[in-house]
Amino acid sequence: MSLFRLFLLFVKIGAILLGGGYVILPVMKAEFVEKNKLISEDDLVDYFAISQSLPGIIAANISIFVGYKLRRTIGAIVAVIGVTFAPFWSIVLLASLIGRYLHTTVMQGIFWGVGIGVMVLMISATREMWAKAFEDKFAYLIFAAGLGVMLFTKISPVWVVISSAVIGVIYKRLTSGRIKE
Repeated sequence: MSLFRLFLLFVKIGAILLGGGYVILPVMKAEFVEKNKLISEDDLVDYFAISQSLPGIIAANISIFVGYKLRRTIGAIVAVIGVTFAPFWSIVLLASLIGRYLHTTVMQGIFWGVGIGVMVLMISATREMWAKAFEDKFAYLIFAAGLGVMLFTKISPVWVVISSAVIGVIYKRLTSGRIKE
């Protein structure tokens, strides 16, 4: 894949990406897994999971991983520039217009409709990750424990994610002798 084509793919994704990083999973799956068959679905879900755990913009983080997988360091740079290109210029060009027309009925309708579309894409991303995330009963136990901690205590979700990662590493190390690949 040429760097220019990689850039254009990420510009396209960045241009249609409304609602933040959670929306990127179904869009990237359609573009990179199904349409162009450039990466596997498992890799994409892994990149998405790691991207959520890292500081920064999820869409930029996952773009770096995909770009790196396809064209190494230069691919990562091209991918992050591509995915941020259209949103950056859209914000620059539309900032003054939105300020003037923010309280109009039409603008409120646009925001409402985009919000609904974003929720649908977030539900789709959650469904995709759910299907790939749970390999055994222990994964359900960790999920239930983490959910319970976040719902019923004031412990930061950051600590729940870190704890889950540590428990996952320990569990996989202990069971690696029993896993057959």
